[in-house]
Amino acid sequence: MRKSLLILSFISLISMVFPLTGNANESDLTAFEHVQEDNITITVEQSVIRVNGAAGMTLEVVSLTGKKVASVKIEGPAQRIELNLPKGCYILKVGKVVRKISVR
Repeated sequence: MRKSLLILSFISLISMVFPLTGNANESDLTAFEHVQEDNITITVEQSVIRVNGAAGMTLEVVSLTGKKVASVKIEGPAQRIELNLPKGCYILKVGKVVRKISVR
């Protein structure tokens, strides 16, 4: 009896975590579309980072170990930022836009 109760509890827990419906929720789709509508672009050339469409936001530079390396406030619609970073891989984040870069 105890074993069957545990199995039923486990099955009900799994069904709540992983619903059987394959359709995406409308809220999931709008969240994805919202990221696309931001029109934020991040381009990198050597040690120069160009950020477009992110006025008033903050650019965060994080190493792959999770340590925050730099944080820069974006003042205008297009900004050029020169960072002197050591060789390695970094993650750039502005709002919901995230890019992985490699400095050689």
